[in-house]
Parts: sequence; C-alpha cells; structure tokens
Amino acid sequence: RRERQRFVDKNGRCNVQHGNLGGESSRYLSDLFTTLVDLKWRWNLLIFLLTYTVAWLIMASMWWGIAYLRGDLHQAHDDTYSPCVANVYNFPSAFLFFIETEATIGYGHRYITERCPEGIVLFLFQSLLGSVVDAFLIGCMFIKMSQPKKRAETLMFSRAAVISQRDGKLCLMFRVGNLRNSHMVSAQIRCKLIKSRQTPEGEFLPLDQCELDVGFGTGADQLFLVSPLTICHEINSDSPFFCLSQRSLRSEQFEIVVILEGIVETTGMTCQARTSYTEDEVLWGHRFLPVMSLEDGFFRVDYSQFHATFEVPTPPYSVKE
Repeated sequence: RRERQRFVDKNGRCNVQHGNLGGESSRYLSDLFTTLVDLKWRWNLLIFLLTYTVAWLIMASMWWGIAYLRGDLHQAHDDTYSPCVANVYNFPSAFLFFIETEATIGYGHRYITERCPEGIVLFLFQSLLGSVVDAFLIGCMFIKMSQPKKRAETLMFSRAAVISQRDGKLCLMFRVGNLRNSHMVSAQIRCKLIKSRQTPEGEFLPLDQCELDVGFGTGADQLFLVSPLTICHEINSDSPFFCLSQRSLRSEQFEIVVILEGIVETTGMTCQARTSYTEDEVLWGHRFLPVMSLEDGFFRVDYSQFHATFEVPTPPYSVKE
C-alpha cells in the first residue's frame, strides 16, 4: 500500500505549515527573540552578520560625520590643532576607531579629546547600543546552541509497534531506548491516537486526537530509562482499539504519535522526542526480541536487535469479539 501523508514523521518533525496568517503575522515581531531562536541556523548566522555589519558601518559613519563637520579631516595632521578624535583622517580611520572602542582594544593611537562634547555623547550612545546588541544577539545564539534538540537524536524508538498478548491481555507495544549513559530525569511518555471520525451530529473531524493509556493510573508512564523499555497499552473496553482485529487492521487508517519528555541530566533542560506509527507499522502477532544480557558484572544491551520482532501465537480477533 502506498505510504500516506503523516501528521508526525518518524524523526519527530510535525508536518504542519501555517498559512494565510494575514495581520496575525505581526505577532512574530512582538516576540522577536523567540522568532530568531526558532529560525534555522543559516538565517540566524545571516542576521547575526548583517546586524553587526550594518551597526558598525552606521556608527563609523557617525564618527566620520562629526570629524567632517568639525573640519578635523583637513587639519588632523596639524600638531597645534585639537581634533575631536585624534588621528582620524578618513572613513577607514574612523571605522578603525569605532572597532577599537567597541571591542575595548584601545591601541592608543586614536582617542577622544576633552574638547569634543558631541564625541563624548556619541561614545556613551555607542556603549549603550553595543551592550544591547551584544546581549540580544549573543543571547539568541547561546540559547539556540544550548537547545536540547540534538539530545533527542540519541533517544530511539522501535521502527514498528506490535500487538500481542501479555499477561493474558491483548496489548499494543513499542520499544524506547536511550543511547547515552547520561540519564533522562523524570522521563514521561504519552501516546496520542490521531484518526478521522464523524460525530453523531454529522461533524467531520479529520485529525481527531484521542489519548492512549500507557499507565497513567499505575505510574508506568514514568520511565527509568537506563535500558530499553517496552511501552504497553492494554486494549480493553476503554481503549479506542477495542474493536480492532487482525482483519480490520488492514482497512484502518490511523496514526499513533508517541511523545517522550524528560530533563537532560547534564544540562537540566527539558528534552522532547517524538515519533509515530501508522497502521502499516503495527504488526499483529509479533513480540520484540530480548536485547538485555548479563555479562561479567554488568548488563549488556545489544542494540542490533532493538527493532527485531518475532511471531507469536495471537488470536486474530478483537477484544470485543
């Protein structure tokens, strides 16, 4: 069967695009900091370079303008003349003076004299503006670099989900794992069933979301994720899969979105990993292969068998039947 459009990709990316915002697009500018953090890296670097380049050119032009209006450019080599900024002869020298002042390098060749009140005011303005620009842009880059999105790439989900019996009950199961030795603190998992349905009033809901119970009442959704775990959803009378059988699974259209959240132990930041399973990726009558083995003084995890399943005897009927 041809692969259909997903709501959430296997790598966790949501296939939703917002269009025709109209006047609501101004809301992005009202929260400019978050907008910059959400941009892709290439746009962040471009804005970073353009902002500093434009700001430097404008401030250097203001220093050159003061020297031009005072006539310092024509008398800068006169030893008896006291200019606003010593040794500023043209725009390149004014630009170098601004860079030396902004970067607090201070080579000592160019400096402000005390007979230039407009230069002192411009220097104060430059210091304040430079501090604001540095705090905004460097803070934006720091937040973007410290985002735990890459940490989610070392959180694994099994390629397929399985339906088989566990403890005499029919269950939907999938596997999660953590590739790093650092733990996910307060890890919690949630599942959403996304399926179109029509209400008794005739309203059609194309992407209706329904919660799948993976142990909210028992605390099984709170994970101690130091080794691969098999997450289990018991199919009972309260489950949306109550009427699902092996035969009806072939004609169903649904998507199971899995959301794993936790705090990164090394950084203390919240991390979220997502994946999804369509009806084609749910295997009826299968079980996951074991991946844990006891070695000399420790437990070993074989991730080569992480996605592997094998068939087990499972009734082809639904729980209702």
